[in-house]
Amino acid sequence: MPISARRAAVAALTVVATAVAGCSSARTHPDAKGSSPHAGASTPSSTSSPSSAGPGGSIPVGPGPQPAYTVQPQPSPGSCHVRHTTGKQPLPDPKCTPGATNPKVTAATLKTTICRSGYTKGIRPPVNITSREKKANAASYGYTGPLHDAEYDHLISLQLGGDPNDPRNLWVEPPSPGHRPGAGPNNPKDVVENRLKAAICSGKTELTKAQEAIAHDWTTAESVLGLKQ
Repeated sequence: MPISARRAAVAALTVVATAVAGCSSARTHPDAKGSSPHAGASTPSSTSSPSSAGPGGSIPVGPGPQPAYTVQPQPSPGSCHVRHTTGKQPLPDPKCTPGATNPKVTAATLKTTICRSGYTKGIRPPVNITSREKKANAASYGYTGPLHDAEYDHLISLQLGGDPNDPRNLWVEPPSPGHRPGAGPNNPKDVVENRLKAAICSGKTELTKAQEAIAHDWTTAESVLGLKQ
């Protein structure tokens, strides 16, 4: 091959090699935000927070018991609406009050938490906190009756592993049908909560299933769990 032809071939091969190297470099270069598009790039890790979903994916997880509670902001006035069962029992607005669980209460900690006598007393927020929240939450739900007759209720009660002071787990529950005005709160839901706690601690039902049932509708919770006699 003539020298001139050999030189031309070498030059052509050099150009091709340079182009290939350039393409390879472009594929491994970080993008404009400084992160590599390759699978080896780091991504934000998923962490638990007060807005995280619970074990069942439907109930948020709250911050849990606090050494000192503070007054929590409530939904804007008039933004929440009370629902009623066929028996006229009041239920909360699921958008405002979906419930929230206590992260300290799990299937593995039952004996040291809700199944231990006195546990809920030690995590309950003080009245000077809840009384202010109750007044603000009444405005959220448009409740205009006597606050003395309405219970500032944990949708998932403390004894069922509900969060103590997450605003998603508390609401001003109006009196049940047949309530005598001025007599104070009259909440038949309390009896159901007691029975569900007994069922959890005796192993007759699972913690998360009981929480989901009570958050959905306390009047049907026992039937849903197969505990209704």
